[in-house]
This record gives sequence, C-alpha cells and structure tokens, in this order.
Amino acid sequence: MSEQLPVIAVVGATATGKTALGAEIAAAYGGEVISGDSMQLYEGLDIATAKPTAEEMRGIPHHLISVLPPEHACSVAEYVEMAREKIAALHEKGKLPVIVGGTGLYIDALLDNIQFPDIPADDALRARLNAEAETLGRTAMRERLMQCDPESAERLHENNLRRIIRALEVYELTGIPLSEHARRSRAVPAPWNILRIGIGFADREQLYARIRRRVDCMVTQGLLDEVRAEYESGRRRATAAMAIGYKELLPWLAGTDSAEECIARIKQETCRYAKRQGTWFRRNQQIKWITADENCNGSGNFEMCQKMIAKWNAL
Repeated sequence: MSEQLPVIAVVGATATGKTALGAEIAAAYGGEVISGDSMQLYEGLDIATAKPTAEEMRGIPHHLISVLPPEHACSVAEYVEMAREKIAALHEKGKLPVIVGGTGLYIDALLDNIQFPDIPADDALRARLNAEAETLGRTAMRERLMQCDPESAERLHENNLRRIIRALEVYELTGIPLSEHARRSRAVPAPWNILRIGIGFADREQLYARIRRRVDCMVTQGLLDEVRAEYESGRRRATAAMAIGYKELLPWLAGTDSAEECIARIKQETCRYAKRQGTWFRRNQQIKWITADENCNGSGNFEMCQKMIAKWNAL
C-alpha cells in the first residue's frame, strides 16, 4: 500500500456517465466529489452546464460547483489552487477525494502537479493581441501560435481564443513557449497516489445519441427559460458565457433563429466538444478505461471500477 494519500479521478467526454460513477465511488469508499468542470464553477446556468442534481449527488458532498460569480474569468492556476485546498481538506477529514469532470486541461494541471510560472498578465500586450484577433480572426491567431509554440497550438481549438492569446502573450513576454514552461513545471510529481478512470464509448454514435437525448431532457427541464432569464438579467458573463447551451440560444433570443434551430446547434456543438474531450483524454496513458457500451448499465461500470480499485491497492 502506498504511503501517499489516495485520489481517484473519473474523466471522459460529456454524457458518458461520469457524474453517476463518481458519486457511486464516493459513496462506496467514503469519499466526496470535487468537480473538474470549468463551467460548473460558475453560479447560474445550472441546466445549461449540466450541474448534478440533488438526486444525482446521492447525498455525497460535491465541491467547486457554483462557487464563482459569472463575471469572473477563472484561470487554470486558480482552479488548481482551489482544488488542491479541497483535496487537502478532505484528506484531513479522512475522506477520499474523487475528482469528476471533463475539462482535461484543468484536471491534468491538477493531477500532474503543474507549478505555474509567475508570468503576470500584460494588459497592453493582451489588448493588442485581442485587437489583432478582431481584425485577423481566430484561425490566423492560432496559426501565429503554431509558428512559435506548435505544441500549445495543437492542443488548443481555434475557438479557445482566450488561451491562444495567453500563449502568445507568454511567448512575447518571455521568449519561451508556454509548452516549454509547462514541461519545466512538471518537474515535481504530484504528492498523491492517483487512480485515473476514464469512461467512454467504443461506438461514438452511441455517445452522440445520448448527448442528443440529454439536450432534449435539458429543454424539458427548462433550459430555454433559464437562458432567457440569465440573458435578461443584464449580468456580464466572462468565461461562463462560452458554455454550450447558452451562446447557441442567443440567436433565438435575438429573434433571428428558431428555438428548434438553436437546439439542433446545441446538439451539434456538444457532439463536437465530446469528440475533442475524447481525443484529449485518450492521449493520457495513465488513464484506465471503462468502455460504457460494453456495460449496458451503471452497475456494470461500477463493478469494473471496483476491480480497478482493488488492483490499485491504495485504499
């Protein structure tokens, strides 16, 4: 048995069943859940960001959900600091931390014990880069990043303009690619004994069908009313405004597209996002995978987890 304190992470694409599996693991092994979702950090948009319901939580405390105002732009470093504090607090109580989420960048930064370089933002430089992005477009900015930091460019989608600009900013300020800073930051291993469990589908169409059904369920639960109320509140959203399920409905609120068109767009964008998530996590050879379509129900997934945990032998 390892002397390091244990941490379990349940990762994978959206709609794969992470929430249920994470809660079941926490219930069985005396744990509490820490969210690894960059959108669920923010107050509001509970349906759009698929926050777990009280029923889904199964009485298990869930942390780092609805802890930030929507106008706050949370950095990876800030998330990691909050999550490290939660892990320490849970260990102090004798509880098993169970990280559950699909934001690969946040989860990897936490579990790989990334030490973030102290490179303060340069407001003038960032303003210039944002202005250039307005003129040249996101694709051009990502191509520029490809010239100086191809590793960062490869892992960032062009829609993730905020992080593309940050990577360009770091390179201009230091002359060192952000990817190289990241390599140097991994010099110290994480202080925990970590089991990473991934849940996915061999047949991607099964996952896409689940996503489409879940979006229909979100609409039934009141997604349109939630987004309208948020939009009419006048609150300024920063990162949270990028949540799939919110921005796609803005044309409906503006009267330019029908609700049906926007809902179809939510399904399409969520499927695309799930594909990117799957690509991200499949690169990580430390993840032990459960193929959900071979275990037709949640109990099959949990039985697979029990075997993994028994072999892990950290509890």
